[in-house]
Amino acid sequence: MRIPLWAVIAAVSATATATAPARAQRPTLGPTTRQFVTVDDAVVALTHVRVIDGTGAPALQDQTVVIGDGVIRSIGSSAAAVVPQGAKTIDLTGASVIPGLVMVHEHLFYPTGGVPLYSEQAFSFPRMYLAGGVTTMRTGGSMEPYTDLNVRRMIDAGSMPGPKIDVTGPYLERSEALFQVHSLTGPEDARQMVAYWADHGATSFKAYMNLTRAELGAAITEAHKRGLKVTGHLCSVTFREAASLGIDDLEHGLLVASDFVEAKKPDECPGIAVQPSIAKLDIAGEPVQSLIRDLVAKHVAVTSTLTVFETFTPGRQTISQRVLDAMIADARAAYLTSRARAIETPGSPWTVLFQKEMEFEHAFAKAGGLLLVGTDPTGFGGVIAGYSNQRALELLVEAGFTPLEAISIATLNGAKYLGRTDKVGTIAVGKAADLVVIRGDPSTRITDMERVETVFKDGVGYDSAKLFASVKGVVGLK
Repeated sequence: MRIPLWAVIAAVSATATATAPARAQRPTLGPTTRQFVTVDDAVVALTHVRVIDGTGAPALQDQTVVIGDGVIRSIGSSAAAVVPQGAKTIDLTGASVIPGLVMVHEHLFYPTGGVPLYSEQAFSFPRMYLAGGVTTMRTGGSMEPYTDLNVRRMIDAGSMPGPKIDVTGPYLERSEALFQVHSLTGPEDARQMVAYWADHGATSFKAYMNLTRAELGAAITEAHKRGLKVTGHLCSVTFREAASLGIDDLEHGLLVASDFVEAKKPDECPGIAVQPSIAKLDIAGEPVQSLIRDLVAKHVAVTSTLTVFETFTPGRQTISQRVLDAMIADARAAYLTSRARAIETPGSPWTVLFQKEMEFEHAFAKAGGLLLVGTDPTGFGGVIAGYSNQRALELLVEAGFTPLEAISIATLNGAKYLGRTDKVGTIAVGKAADLVVIRGDPSTRITDMERVETVFKDGVGYDSAKLFASVKGVVGLK
């Protein structure tokens, strides 16, 4: 009988354990978290499972994946695999396993409607992200940064369920239109904001629509000095200007780029002129292709947020019942009213804009750009954590990517951006056992992403259905 190398190493003296795969950091789980756990054994063997490893490679059929100490210990054909004695064996015939999703434009807040105020969903959203298959996420801006930091701390301590969180600091913005956002007073203020929140645990930053080039440049310089990254939902600063300043990522893709607005004034957001300028563009034309080449050359990533744009677009699918059921009654009514109004708007530009954004994202990735994906649960309120993460992959496939490419964008690419490919993003020996078990084959039917059964984070398996059920009728409240 063949004994796996990792088992031999684990059995010998402590001096030899340095050569074994590292153990994942696994905190003691509190009762709030443990109620959702279905698998928490020292060694687990997932047998007869289809492995979709996140690299874009074809799925491997009938595999056995062995997890130990929160880390992937071995992967191989079930016909030849040796399951360690005493391991918990789970037969996953007909199921698939993919890497945990690494999504990079998420929020822990939700729009309340009527006024520019957002309600923190510190109870429901962490559970829903994890239930949807997200094991690592970056918040794409924060309205309550102390809350976000405390949520991360509690998840890391095991006292509440949720994914690993890269917390973005408060928005870097020069505007008083958002009640919950500080209005910058100049470059030094921007630098100080980055320094303060980095010292308090923020691990990334987001520039918003009305700051100046000088403020953005100061923020980028301070963040990079600390080894941190800056992304942006821009308007006053163009994509080319931001790329020249060293920005790391651009949110939402082409639809917020002010580069194509005629007679745009420096450091001013042209507002409603942006969308008409995009609607006239030919994605295959030289102006857009030149911008793509510039972004790729300067290693600027782009984050897809098709899920939020879909809610604005007439003719798109109606929202699923499971999403509506997650909302409190007031949030559901507000969303449906806003959605109906959007659909009925004569001459809505969103049908054209949505198609152009999909074309842009596909062209950017095919040109060698690092395309990321997130959901942005804002807009009218129809984008809900967890469910929308699954929908995001379906929309990438609609945009022209294969299912395998979409999975890789949502796993490996996010890990690349966050600098964590040594730990997450693909299924490989030695990496954290962050895995999503799906009843179906998303490598051929991307809609099977909606059939998540178990989500492993650091080797602990969580019941997706139970997590979702625990917050039914809660979104919009807490």
